[in-house]
Amino acid sequence: MLADYHVHCMFSDDSWYIPEKVVTDAWKQNLDEICFTDHVDYGIKPDWDQALTAKVMEGQRVVNVDYDAYFPCIEALRDKWADRITIKCGLEFGVQTHTIPQFNALWEKWGDRLDFTLLSIHQVGDLEFWTGEFQEGRTQEEYNRAYYQELYDVTTSFEHWSVLAHLDLIKRYDPAGILDFPANRDLVAATLEHVIKVGKGIELNTSSVRYGLKDSQPSREILELLGSDSHAPEHLGAYLRHFQRYLASLGFEGFYTYNKMMPSFHPFEL
Repeated sequence: MLADYHVHCMFSDDSWYIPEKVVTDAWKQNLDEICFTDHVDYGIKPDWDQALTAKVMEGQRVVNVDYDAYFPCIEALRDKWADRITIKCGLEFGVQTHTIPQFNALWEKWGDRLDFTLLSIHQVGDLEFWTGEFQEGRTQEEYNRAYYQELYDVTTSFEHWSVLAHLDLIKRYDPAGILDFPANRDLVAATLEHVIKVGKGIELNTSSVRYGLKDSQPSREILELLGSDSHAPEHLGAYLRHFQRYLASLGFEGFYTYNKMMPSFHPFEL
């Protein structure tokens, strides 16, 4: 079975991928299942109905998902393609400690429409990693520590999520290179202990290949500690089989898909 559970389309501010084209491409690639997980990042983006307050980048206002249009669109595709490919509806929650109340309110309103949610840390204190503003004025040790502390604080304070996405995301945007793992091993271990305790999952994000990282994301050290981030056609389903083999080599036995936030286990068949 091949399933891609990190798929973005035009409902995310960083993608122009048309939803039905996503499904068509996934079907052509013989994927069995996909889950749309478009971006919600409170703190740096307002909701769709508050677009006039949003910042403008490359000629468009940067806003969160238009929920009133998103859910009916994905649900219509699910029904239309039901006999060819399984389609699930999710969101990627870019949570910060100070935005947890907004995500709780979002869950109260729309949680019953969701099969799956990714938990991501994309910013700390409303400062972006990819622009370098979060790292500015800090040493490598300081901004890495601040990232992993926020990761721990959010995972232990917020409950409406299924899987922790690209756990060591800061590595993508570290201008000083990769910080040695022991520097933050304690925080990572504490985070993983909580994830296991509350029955959540960890994502192996295959975009590490696209970003040119020398290791997987999360790294082999993190995966050993335990025991397609898709925005465009060329990202969809990328390297799934390769990373299934990789996980199997580390002793993992399979992966999970979700329906109405309930996990189902699938053993690797390699």
